[in-house]
Amino acid sequence: MIMKGSKELEMEKWIEKGNVLIEALPYIQRFSRKIIVIKYGGSAMLDENFMQSVIQDITLLKLVGFKPIIVHGGGKAISGFVNKLGMEPKFINGLRVTDEDTLEVAEMVLNKVNKQLVQIVEQLGVKAIGISGKDGGMLNVKKKYSQGEDIGYVGEVTKVNPDILLDLIEKDFLPIVCPIGLDEDFHGYNINADDAASAIAEAVNAEKLAFLTDTEGVYMDKDDPNTVISEMTVSEAKNLIADGTIQGGMLPKINNCINAINNGVSRVHILDGRIPHSILLEIFTNKGIGTAILDDEQEKFYTDTELGK
Repeated sequence: MIMKGSKELEMEKWIEKGNVLIEALPYIQRFSRKIIVIKYGGSAMLDENFMQSVIQDITLLKLVGFKPIIVHGGGKAISGFVNKLGMEPKFINGLRVTDEDTLEVAEMVLNKVNKQLVQIVEQLGVKAIGISGKDGGMLNVKKKYSQGEDIGYVGEVTKVNPDILLDLIEKDFLPIVCPIGLDEDFHGYNINADDAASAIAEAVNAEKLAFLTDTEGVYMDKDDPNTVISEMTVSEAKNLIADGTIQGGMLPKINNCINAINNGVSRVHILDGRIPHSILLEIFTNKGIGTAILDDEQEKFYTDTELGK
């Protein structure tokens, strides 16, 4: 038996890195100068190391030719601050009621997160601007209800004015959006970041929409982490909703994905933001690391995966 020396093993590692870069090349060519909207939220926002890693990846996307827009959440941080202030939370159908005081806290926390993200991007040598959905009338909303019940100042996006975002991208800035909008009476509303990201992706004609979450993607069996679906079409997603495979918190996320694709977004990705470099692995490798959802007419990149296997 011939044993490989340390020098040969080291060379193999470097060759493997080169292969990864070559694998990324067609994706860089295909999506160069295309807009990608990234919804950043979940537990990955609470750890500074995770946050640094995610923003580094998004900055790299910009530097290789993508045009990213970040839409960030902050629900966990808002909940933590509400508890710290001793405010008594009220829930209806499992959703927090956003009264005037809670809205004030939410806007304060979201703006703090927004400027923190701007700071990290700027430190990496890329120009970034943090904006609220209030700015330039970007996000217009109406009151959102939960099963007919009033849950306070929670907004449903009715219209997106993309001009401010497109202007910033044209001037080589990376926009970072805080999901607060205005109704027709100019009152502020908190918006679910998934909803805001989907609406923005549709309005700017994004090529891709990516949700960074606390789950690796969509599972065929929610109890088996090895059953992540690499790619599925809209029709396949609808079938999984109908048979109960997709349920709970994943259901509204998948509905956002379907709506985005039906309104012109090419591909939507769901991936775990806690995994280092997950967005790069998802976009620049054949199999990816999460779940990609695409229109029925599109060709799958990773053809070895079949639903139901």
